[in-house]
Amino acid sequence: MDIYIRTKEDLEQAVQELGFLPFFANEIQGFSIEENCDPRVYFSKEPGVWEWKGPVIQETRCAYGKFFHKKAAFIAKEWFPDFANYRRDGYDFDSRFEDGLATYNEQYLYNIIASRHSILSKDAKAVGGYIKPRTKGPDEWEPRKGFDTLITRLQMECYVLTSDFEYEVDKNGNFYGWGIARYATPEEFYGKRFSNRVYKRTPEESYKRIVRHLKKILPDTDEEEIKRFLG
Repeated sequence: MDIYIRTKEDLEQAVQELGFLPFFANEIQGFSIEENCDPRVYFSKEPGVWEWKGPVIQETRCAYGKFFHKKAAFIAKEWFPDFANYRRDGYDFDSRFEDGLATYNEQYLYNIIASRHSILSKDAKAVGGYIKPRTKGPDEWEPRKGFDTLITRLQMECYVLTSDFEYEVDKNGNFYGWGIARYATPEEFYGKRFSNRVYKRTPEESYKRIVRHLKKILPDTDEEEIKRFLG
């Protein structure tokens, strides 16, 4: 793997060429944005990899989410149907729930996201009752718990992804703060391009294709290490 990220275009090219690109260092040494970018674009006052996430998603139509060991990664659009098929084990969400493989709490949050084109994380929390409304209500009212755990689980299972990041705007029209994640289902984000492909192969066939690809781009990495990384 031979990449070095200095610009947004470098990041886009790396995602497209590699197919899979974790954001943070992991068990596969050197396989992350964190380890392969100019320090000046990792944490600085100037726009860098953190600010480029949304534009990269929108411009390449790649998938972004907490896909590997609950940590964020980019997956190129060509590879995401196979990855989702493997992680979903061939189930759409309704079938997973009917077979008792998803909890009511997962279904509740999934339905909030799936019933919309997309939704900002803060709005999903408000609609779902995960945060108290600004208007005063009964003192005994308590918000739902577990949003972060549930949204991570839905991403790990590839039923939800991050379709963009948006920023708060101050009174002078300047963006500030961390980007707010906008969530969507892959079916909504990609449309029929995804729906027609995601279950085309068996989950086992999709998994083997991904392993072969990762062995190709990571020739010095042991196959067992790749399998542990995939989970």
